[in-house]
Amino acid sequence: MSKQDAPNADLAELIRTIPDHPKPGIVFRDISTLMLDGGAFAATIDRMAEALAKVNGGDPPELIAGIEARGFVFASALAYRLRAGVLMMRKRGRLPGPSVSIEYALEYGTDMLEMHDDACGPGASVVLVDDLIATGGTALAAVELLEGRGAHVRQALFVIDLPELGGAQRLRDAGVAVHSLIGFDGD
Repeated sequence: MSKQDAPNADLAELIRTIPDHPKPGIVFRDISTLMLDGGAFAATIDRMAEALAKVNGGDPPELIAGIEARGFVFASALAYRLRAGVLMMRKRGRLPGPSVSIEYALEYGTDMLEMHDDACGPGASVVLVDDLIATGGTALAAVELLEGRGAHVRQALFVIDLPELGGAQRLRDAGVAVHSLIGFDGD
C-alpha cells in the first residue's frame, strides 16, 4: 500500500525525509515539518487521544510521560487534551531536584534517562509518549524506570514507527501496548 493510501497519510506527507543524517546510510524522519502545520499538529494529538481511548476503554491515565525532547511536545499537548499530568523523562543531568536514573545501551555506547524521584508513585497509571520509535532502547529504559518506581505502564504512543528496527515489538514483548500513527518501512 502506498503512503497516500495508508491511514494517516495526510500526516505522513508532512514529515520530511532527510537522507544520510546524522550519518551516511541513515534516513532521518524530520517531524518538525508536521509540527509547523497547526491543523496537522492538532489532528496528530486528536488521533493519539482517540487511539488511547480505544486501547484504554476511555479511562484516561494519571500521567503522560514524554521522552526528551520532541516527546515533551506531544506528551504535553496530549496531557492537556486528556487533563492528565505530564512527567518528563530527561537526559542525564538536566533535572534540578533529586532524581532517579537508568543507564541503557545504544548501538554506539550508553545513555541515561532520569526523572524526579517524586514524579510518580506506586500504582500510578502512566502512558509513554514520544515522536518516534526505532530500536526501542530509550522507550524500554523509560518503562523500566517508571515501573521501578511502581507505576503501571501498559501503553505507549508514537507518531512514527520504524518497524524494521523492531522497537515497537520489543515494547510489546515487555507487555506494553503500542500504537503509532505512521509507519515508515525501509525507505
